[in-house]
Amino acid sequence: MKRDVILRGLICGGEVSLAVADTTRLVNEAIRIHGLSPLSAAALGRALTAAAYMCSSLKEERGVLSLTIKGNGVGGTVCVSGDKALHMRGYIDEPHADLPPNAAGKLDVGGCIGREGTLTVVRDDGEAIPFVGTTELVSGEIGEDVAAYFAYSEQRPTAVAVGVKIGTDGRCLGAGGVFLQPMPGASEESIAFAEAQIAEFAAVSSLMEACTAEEVWRNFFGDPAAAESFYAQYPVYKCNCSRDYIEGLLASLGEEELASILREQGKIDVHCHYCNTDYEFTEEDVRRMLAARRKERNGAKDDTLRPE
Repeated sequence: MKRDVILRGLICGGEVSLAVADTTRLVNEAIRIHGLSPLSAAALGRALTAAAYMCSSLKEERGVLSLTIKGNGVGGTVCVSGDKALHMRGYIDEPHADLPPNAAGKLDVGGCIGREGTLTVVRDDGEAIPFVGTTELVSGEIGEDVAAYFAYSEQRPTAVAVGVKIGTDGRCLGAGGVFLQPMPGASEESIAFAEAQIAEFAAVSSLMEACTAEEVWRNFFGDPAAAESFYAQYPVYKCNCSRDYIEGLLASLGEEELASILREQGKIDVHCHYCNTDYEFTEEDVRRMLAARRKERNGAKDDTLRPE
């Protein structure tokens, strides 16, 4: 299977920023982790693709971004997070959402997301001063909603086409997107070109099934080598949780709070929505964890006290 990639560069004499993304593997990994229905896979896959594009614009290595779509559709809330390295992860409230095909005979992503609600982006370029932007949903189709976010929240008009194609076996056959963003001071001619070109990508997922991202670029925009500032990035599905990470979060609650939870429940269960992983901590686990943290704070180390 092709490797996922986001190709970026400047075209039209440097007046338009272009990105072509193939996210087929990313979507298939989300399907595997969450057991997604075709409809939920299409919705979450489009959100993952859009967020991966946004993450590819982060300026600092420590940059992180989250995209949350809260609509009134059957799928519930969609949450996606990623970083500058394009380590992406996400989930949808209802992984098994289902609806009849829409009027065009395709998966009804708009009905899954809903046409009333909000799209919120939280972006931190590594300076610990996050930018938060929220816009109303336009259609629930995600591509149009992301375009509206760029136009109204960041004042950067952007033509967006994202798509996910699911086969009869439930796997993703093709997923990706095309993003065209006129640079400040772009000519009317370049802006008109971007608007006209995006209309060619109504079936971008089928293009990604049949072609590589480089072939799509070459077929519609010419030789990538002719683009200015051309580069490639490679998104992967990767959650940043681990047992050690969860231990740190639990330790931050304090001994009294942890003791209260143990008295009520007998153990502590933590579920990571992003990678669908369950963590269980018994009373003995918590005792060892707190003892290890105390020793670390006192400058002593005793690895035998840390849970395996």
